[in-house]
Amino acid sequence: MAFSKILVLCSSITGLTLAATETTSWPLYSPTSAPMFQLSSDSQIAFYLAETIGLSNWAGANTGEVLRIATQVVPNDFESVYEAYYYMAEQLFSVAESVDTTKDPVSAREAYYHAATYYRGADFFLHGNQSDPRLDSLWDQQLDSFNKANALLNIPGERFTVKAHSETVGDYEAIGIFYAAYPDNCRGARPTIMVGGGYDSSQEESYHSTCAQLLSRGVNCVTYEGPGQPTVRRHQNLGFVADWWSAATPVVDYLSTRQDVDMSKLALNGLSFGGILAPIAASRDSRYSAVIAIDGFHSAQDAFGQQFPAELIHLFNTNATAFDNAMNSIVANSTYPSSLRWVIGYGLWAFDTKSPFDWFTRLGEIVMSPEVVRDLHMPVFVAKGQDDLSTLDQPEVAYKMLTTGRANGEALTHWHVFNTSMGAGEHCSLGAESQLWQVTMEWLSDVWGGLSYADNKPAYHGQSRE
Repeated sequence: MAFSKILVLCSSITGLTLAATETTSWPLYSPTSAPMFQLSSDSQIAFYLAETIGLSNWAGANTGEVLRIATQVVPNDFESVYEAYYYMAEQLFSVAESVDTTKDPVSAREAYYHAATYYRGADFFLHGNQSDPRLDSLWDQQLDSFNKANALLNIPGERFTVKAHSETVGDYEAIGIFYAAYPDNCRGARPTIMVGGGYDSSQEESYHSTCAQLLSRGVNCVTYEGPGQPTVRRHQNLGFVADWWSAATPVVDYLSTRQDVDMSKLALNGLSFGGILAPIAASRDSRYSAVIAIDGFHSAQDAFGQQFPAELIHLFNTNATAFDNAMNSIVANSTYPSSLRWVIGYGLWAFDTKSPFDWFTRLGEIVMSPEVVRDLHMPVFVAKGQDDLSTLDQPEVAYKMLTTGRANGEALTHWHVFNTSMGAGEHCSLGAESQLWQVTMEWLSDVWGGLSYADNKPAYHGQSRE
């Protein structure tokens, strides 16, 4: 999830004068004191470049390719991001298409994966204009490229759709991809983790950042998307909903029909905004044996609100029309920080609305409420990056609620901080996912009765298995 700190400087928004100082106490960027070296002076673009380069750990990108892209992007210029990523995507897709897959499926697969990643990158900063046709065409290209790569895995992921119903939007289809750790149920029913994205991440990206880690340990991985998330938002025109269990529960129903899923060892994972969505879903379904919330929120509205100028929050509370005008002017003005423009523009698109007031109101309806906490009866793992400035103190708030707001909360809740000194202190331990999953899977092993994981790394890379 591509959140960087929201930084608002002195300026005037349609007659509204913002505070003349930064809204937070974050220091100016210094490469020797920052949690992670920035590839751009624009903190939001730099964060997304870091997110992209992190996928190279598991064949989602190549470092040289991303470093080249970084030379072509211009701070505060979203079109330059599109151009740099799209050029690289097209080149890599052409390479993949030229490979004889009967001779070298590995080269074709990796080139297709890289192209898919870069098509997503080309799309990422375009959402401020919801009518931009590239939002659909780029996504079609990334799906095509990802599917061609997936088909070249030793065990291709199985795409599925399940019928779902939300009190907010009515009937719809949740979608997912099931990645089996072993072929043909040859090892029997396996532990399985459902991986949910958040505010902006796609299930295709989750294959590289998360599923490869799980498959390497002999654990099935299931990605899924519901309203507001990239493909469902595009193909079904549905924004985020507060009753998120409506997307997750039908996926669990589907998993319960599979012979290769050990339903006694089913965990639900959520990163960033997904760290709200996962507890919401688990509070309505007792079939999960554990919940994992990495750099999650108690309330994203609270976190954003703490970083917005006080004048904007005052308008939200007193004048919806003026709030809409002010926020829309920010999205349209490239002199404002990219982090602020992006978080608003993407939010409007993800919630399928043109009104910032409607977006921010509905964002506040998706919360880890006391009722959600009370109904979480399974162990919950809560973690944060030491210098994750995007979530502020939200993981700590969530942890406190989970320990005090439910029966046996202290025993059922585990807290972990990933260290900046080890390169894991950014949001969701970006680029250091091996550390994240080492700690998380060790905790899950205890939850699952001391389970020992298999060394199944070839499962990820498409090689033959013993």
